[in-house]
Amino acid sequence: MAEAVDPATGSAAEIHPALGRPKLDPNDSKALALLAADACDDRKAADIVLIRVEEISSIADWFVIATGFSDVQVRAIARSVEDRIEEESGRLPLRKEGQTEGRWVLLDYGEVIVHALTPEERSYYDLESFWGHGDKETYLGSEQSAPA
Repeated sequence: MAEAVDPATGSAAEIHPALGRPKLDPNDSKALALLAADACDDRKAADIVLIRVEEISSIADWFVIATGFSDVQVRAIARSVEDRIEEESGRLPLRKEGQTEGRWVLLDYGEVIVHALTPEERSYYDLESFWGHGDKETYLGSEQSAPA
């Protein structure tokens, strides 16, 4: 089993045999949220936002919210998230909702909940305002995020 030093933490990290990079730490909910955001970005999702809700709710640590401009794109974003998280961590969502309709797909991983929505659904439900008292980060792609 290969190990390397994870540059983000400075600690030893197991190397994923197929990907050649450190395996996802199963106890790091932010790393899982960032992986989900990156998978959204792979399918050209717009306005990807991470909201830390662990201090204000017991339902999750993080929400990842992303916009797809059609039901086909929303489903593709959700599939990308599922595939990446399964590939890199071996995890499957605990629950999935909305894949048939494709207007709002929810993937629940326990500590991370991913929402992929059309612009109309995102505007109507306005999750960012509802959860606005959580710490919010805008995902900029290429594993970069910045405080909003």
